[in-house]
Amino acid sequence: MIRFSALPELSLYIHLPWCVRKCPYCDFNSHEQQAELPERAYVEALVRDLEASLPLIWGRPVISIFIGGGTPSLFSPEMIGLLISEVRARLMLLPDVEITMEANPGTFEVDRFRGFREAGVNRLSVGVQSFDVNKLKVLGRIHDADQARAALVHAVQIFDRVNADLMFGLPGQTLTELERELSELVQLGLSHVSCYQLTMEPNTRFGIRPPQGLPDDDVLADMQSLVIHRLRQAGLSRYEISAFSRAGQECRHNLNYWTFGDYLGIGAGAHGKISFADRILRTEKLRNPKAYMEGGNDAHGEPISIESLPFEFMLNALRLTAGVPASRWSQTTGMSVGEHPFLLERLGQAQARGLMRADAGRFQATDRGLELLNDLQALFLP
Repeated sequence: MIRFSALPELSLYIHLPWCVRKCPYCDFNSHEQQAELPERAYVEALVRDLEASLPLIWGRPVISIFIGGGTPSLFSPEMIGLLISEVRARLMLLPDVEITMEANPGTFEVDRFRGFREAGVNRLSVGVQSFDVNKLKVLGRIHDADQARAALVHAVQIFDRVNADLMFGLPGQTLTELERELSELVQLGLSHVSCYQLTMEPNTRFGIRPPQGLPDDDVLADMQSLVIHRLRQAGLSRYEISAFSRAGQECRHNLNYWTFGDYLGIGAGAHGKISFADRILRTEKLRNPKAYMEGGNDAHGEPISIESLPFEFMLNALRLTAGVPASRWSQTTGMSVGEHPFLLERLGQAQARGLMRADAGRFQATDRGLELLNDLQALFLP
C-alpha cells in the first residue's frame, strides 16, 4: 500500500506546441505554425490551466521549470516574461529555481536571447543536432551550420548555463564526421551537452519511411564510445545515458524526472506526475492547441498501479550512470522495497545477469546494463 510521510520534489513543465516545421524524427506534440502565433491567448490558457491545477500541488515548493516544445523560442521575450511572472505569482519557487527554455538556432537573434534572459530564463537548451549542412537538411532542420554556431556562441555569453543537443547515428554519418562534430562542439565552452542517437519513432515520417544509409549496430556502438571518450576529454562527464556535464552543471529538472520526482505539466499535450498521501497520479492535457485554448485544459488522470511502480521507477532511475540510493524507492513510491516481492525478484534477476550491481544500498546499472538499457528496464515490466 502506498503511504507517503513526505512528498518528493516538485518541478513544473510548460509545453509550447508550435514550431516552424515538423522534423521527420520528432514524436513530440508539436504543430507547424500556419499563421501568427496566438501568444497571448495561449499564455492566458496556460495561466487558467495552472490555476485549475493548484489544488493538486498546493503549498509545495517548485525546484525547476522547463519550457519545452515545439519551439518555445518562437514566442516573444515579452510573452515568456509574462508567463514566468504569472507562474511566480501563483507558485512557491525556490530562490535558485532553475528555469530552462528550449531554443532553435533558426529563431536566433542576439536581442531575442537577451530578452529571454531578462524575462527570467537562466538556462538555455539549444537544439543544434548537427553542424553539417547536409545532415541538417536530411533531419529537416530550419537552421544551417552558421546559425547553429552563432546561437551557441552568443548563448554562452548571455546565459550562465547552456545545453546543446547533438545527434549521432545520422544517415550516411561516419566516425570521422562525428569526431569533427564533437570537436567543434567542445570548443564552444558549454557546461552541458545532450548527445543521443537518432531513433525511428513510431508515428513519425522517419518511423514510417526510415532514411537510407543509417549506420549499423557496430558503427553505432563505436559512435557511442567516441561520444563518451571525446566529451570526457573536454571535462564533460556522462551522468545519464545521453547527458554530459561539468561538475555541478547537471540539469536539475531532468534529474528530478530521472529520480522519479513529481512534476506538474501544463500546456497542450503536457504530461504530469503528482504524488498524494496514498497514491501517485499520471496526468495528460488535451493535445490539440485550439481545443486547449478554448478551455479544454482539464487533466485526464490515471493512478499508477502498485504493479507498475517498479517499471515506472526503474525506467527513469537506471538511466543515471551512478544510479540512485535504494532509499529513493521509498521516498518516491511510498512503499518499502520489502513490500514489493516482484521488485525484489526482478532485482535479483538483473543482478544475476550482470545488468545491475549487487549493492543493497543502491540501484545502479553495470556498464553492460547501460549498453543493454532497454532490456534491463523491460525486466521490471509487470
